[in-house]
Amino acid sequence: MNRVETLALLDACGFVYEVTEHPAVYTMLEAAQYPMPYPEADAKNLFLKDDRAHFYMLTVQGDRHVDLKRFRKAQGLRNLRFASEDDMAQVLQLHPGAVTPLGLLNDAEHCVILYLDDALGDTIGVHPNDNTATVWMRTEDLITMLQAHGTRVIRVPIPETERKE
Repeated sequence: MNRVETLALLDACGFVYEVTEHPAVYTMLEAAQYPMPYPEADAKNLFLKDDRAHFYMLTVQGDRHVDLKRFRKAQGLRNLRFASEDDMAQVLQLHPGAVTPLGLLNDAEHCVILYLDDALGDTIGVHPNDNTATVWMRTEDLITMLQAHGTRVIRVPIPETERKE
């Protein structure tokens, strides 16, 4: 699904959402340069893979720094690393900077497990399969839509790295 198709699906589902247009952003640091209506709801997404080619997406608040080692151990997963650009293109049909839970709508084989951080609030901001906009929607609507698509969604606390003062 591209951006137009993604927004059409949100409309077809009857979900209430807002779209904020902005220049293409590839990192949370770049995104922070543009005014956002709900900065506390802006989500960061990590597309990961283990050594057996199982895929995972972690979605956390944009300012969080994920401790992958602690996360992996808490969830009983194998060692994790960032998936390649080729994996991203093949599985999600996305490019770096555009990774989003809405990209899981392109996961025809439902091979990616989505881990949503418990710290995310009622509203979430994610790209609509294009990194030139952010869609603000209810977190529960996102979960409902992805589960209806066949995506396994797990809400858990995702640990942050210990910050050194």
